[in-house]
Amino acid sequence: MTRVGLVIVSHSERIAAGIVDLAGQMAPGVTILAAGGTDDAGIGTSFTKVVSAMEAADSGAGVVVLCDLGSAIMTAEAARDFMSAQRRERVRIADAPVVEGAVAGAVAAEIGGDLDAVYTAASAAGRVGQQPSPATPAVSGAQYVRTVTLINRDGLHARPAAEFVKLAGTFPERVTVNGKDAKSLLGIMSLGLLKGAKVELAGAPDASHAVDALADLIESGFGEDSPL
Repeated sequence: MTRVGLVIVSHSERIAAGIVDLAGQMAPGVTILAAGGTDDAGIGTSFTKVVSAMEAADSGAGVVVLCDLGSAIMTAEAARDFMSAQRRERVRIADAPVVEGAVAGAVAAEIGGDLDAVYTAASAAGRVGQQPSPATPAVSGAQYVRTVTLINRDGLHARPAAEFVKLAGTFPERVTVNGKDAKSLLGIMSLGLLKGAKVELAGAPDASHAVDALADLIESGFGEDSPL
């Protein structure tokens, strides 16, 4: 599968590399490249680094760029404008917190999202927690519900939450997790579910297979040790 790539533009080489490491652990199949610091590894941004990263991260499906500060955005925009018209159309610069946006965008790319989907996921990261969550749409007829208990040591922290969202993304049906969309990584992480928490998974009757698969994943402990 050709996946959308990501580029992290930061004024710090170490910050960019750290974000790539974090997002990459949740989306190992996605090309995520760092463009941090100046050409001599100082604090700032490098036009050359950004252009090179944008070109290398784009395997044909496009690339989403996350930036840490205003001047990084300016460098990214200049780098995009420098490209050919064909390449330029496949570069999107997301307006989002760089860490949250990178994580959300990487997971969206991992589950096969196209350029629009990855850009939307990354951009939406900046709005999580700032606005009330939309009400869960009413479902005609009875819902299929399973309630399970988190048994892994750290609950739905970043890595298991990413695994959960990736599995949810394989199903077309809508499933909610304590009222949050099962396909929204940051939405699920915002619940702050720790070991011992009750998790209610719900969907329409025809989504029972998706609910069961997600419930079974939670009950498995995500492969983590769970000391008594």
